[in-house]
Amino acid sequence: MTFRTTFRMTFYSFSLGALLTFLPGAAVAQSVDFVEPKQGDTVPSTFTVRFAVEGMAVAPAGDMTAGTGHHHLLIDTADIEENVAIPMDDQHRHFGKGQTETSITLTPGKHRLTMQFADGAHRSYGAKYRKSIEVTVK
Repeated sequence: MTFRTTFRMTFYSFSLGALLTFLPGAAVAQSVDFVEPKQGDTVPSTFTVRFAVEGMAVAPAGDMTAGTGHHHLLIDTADIEENVAIPMDDQHRHFGKGQTETSITLTPGKHRLTMQFADGAHRSYGAKYRKSIEVTVK
């Protein structure tokens, strides 16, 4: 293969990949993640939790624009199934102003934290927008 042929193949492959990235309906990662803490971390009793989402935009509660929602933090409780409204109590923390981080205080010991992304009416987007980790509070 000549340099020219190799260059053309590389250029066309790159161009096709870039084009597919921006086409409507192209596959986009759909997930949430904890920026911090991470799975298995040991944290002080008061610590910062930072959220991330891919495939959706963060918007405040009440905004029912397709492809948007906001974060919820579930603490030591069961998962919320898709399209079910997330309760509001000490175990189900809502970030309806579009916040992407918070400071929380927990008792010493192991805790399960679950991040759940939900629509403007607080209805869960289900498993693809949910992630759980365990942390140990010292």
